[in-house]
Amino acid sequence: MPLTSVAAGPAISTVYRPESVVSVLPTLRPLMRGIGDPAFRVVGDSVWRGVRTPVGPATVCLSGGRDGVRATAWGPGAEWAIDGIPELMGRGDDWSGLDVSGTELLREARRRNPGLRLTRTNQVVQMLVPAVLEQKVTSREAWRAWRTLVRAHGTTAPGPAPDGLVVPPDAATWARIPSWEWHRAGVGPQRSATVMRVCAVAAGLERTLALGRGGDEIQRRLRSVVGVGVWTAAETSQRAHGDADSPSVGDYHLPALVGWALIGKPVDDDGMLELLEPWRGNRERVMRLIGVSGFSKPKFGPRMTIQDHRDH
Repeated sequence: MPLTSVAAGPAISTVYRPESVVSVLPTLRPLMRGIGDPAFRVVGDSVWRGVRTPVGPATVCLSGGRDGVRATAWGPGAEWAIDGIPELMGRGDDWSGLDVSGTELLREARRRNPGLRLTRTNQVVQMLVPAVLEQKVTSREAWRAWRTLVRAHGTTAPGPAPDGLVVPPDAATWARIPSWEWHRAGVGPQRSATVMRVCAVAAGLERTLALGRGGDEIQRRLRSVVGVGVWTAAETSQRAHGDADSPSVGDYHLPALVGWALIGKPVDDDGMLELLEPWRGNRERVMRLIGVSGFSKPKFGPRMTIQDHRDH
């Protein structure tokens, strides 16, 4: 089916000038759902996003420079998107209480990435749906499903966007996708049913943004939707709320990565949480530092078929 399109309207621009440097791509990278994400594109030194705002679709282009982060938006949601640029680029994300001086890998990662921030998109359902798609399957399978569904049911990104940039569907559109299209995209009935339940209570989930940047109550409300477990709620609050203390428990890869990075051997979820405990309140910041450090766990033997345990 052809994508719908909307009028671009006039461009709206701003320059966000934080007190300290902010790196655009490292900060926004968690929003990219794999190579080929139709809603996320890197062109030169600019990041382009197709964004579904509460007032309609928008295209946002961001780039960093000595004078700050330059942002331009087009489409019905342009003003909303521009108003959210400071939090998107880390305003309110305070790293001053994080002490990694005693761990060389983390200390060096922080030194080399002074502009890394935790993003806050202020979009719960838009972060929750792709997290649901990533449950119990490999990232490659989930990202293929995301590409297929967004391209089929999204909106052509307004304005002078890169060719093929798409704004993801809104909650009502996700809820109308027929069962055979979910099947064709490789999404089983359990995950598609969870998306339907998420969309049915979308307004209530968005209200969790008023509760701040994280915490038990946000996790409880997200997990009140049947099918949304610990892993999915954490992946959502990290991106939607800017949650600094929500490690993704239940991930197939992360415990071993954290173990190898911090103590030189693999651990399970309990071991990962034990290693992260000294940084409680900053555990997601530590996870992001490991992610940007360039460290990778050792590879042993041939590749195996991955059995992903996220939100079983």
